[in-house]
Amino acid sequence: MRHDELVERRRLLEEEEIHARIDQMAAGIAKRCPDPEALVLVGIRTGGVPLAERLQRRLASRLDVHPPIGILDITLYRDDFFRGLEQPQVGPTNIGFPLGDRFVVLVDDVLFTGRTVRAAIDALMDFGRPRRVLLAVLVDRGGRELPIAADVVGQRVEASNDETVEVRLVETAEEDAVVVMGERAR
Repeated sequence: MRHDELVERRRLLEEEEIHARIDQMAAGIAKRCPDPEALVLVGIRTGGVPLAERLQRRLASRLDVHPPIGILDITLYRDDFFRGLEQPQVGPTNIGFPLGDRFVVLVDDVLFTGRTVRAAIDALMDFGRPRRVLLAVLVDRGGRELPIAADVVGQRVEASNDETVEVRLVETAEEDAVVVMGERAR
């Protein structure tokens, strides 16, 4: 099913609720980070990047450090790269700092099957061996196909397999919202 054939079924989070969840996520990261000077954020392109930027601002005020941000494109690491992807768009990866002995927070907008995170971890290891990797996601919708769990979650939601959970942030969309999309009723 193509994305342009989907319609909004329900709204899960609005702007103020997203801000509150991101604050909670920053608190959870700060609590788990024993050495703020070693903290770095890596946003999974595309949805994790603006979320990582927002977390960076919250963490800077909480921890009194400004953790650097990297951008990770996982397109070439996906297990479905050669089957089923319509003209994959490979984007830039930009990790301008060493990962060795760093406390890496891998950031994404939605956790579903776990395949994106598996690919991201594979890609991340090509840049060095971090001391620890935490996974922070705004939305965990369940439905795992791989044994992967987020360490920090903004919101857990229920959605059926024929639905899509879409995170919209003003950096890339017209509004801050989390919505469930589905097929138009016939």
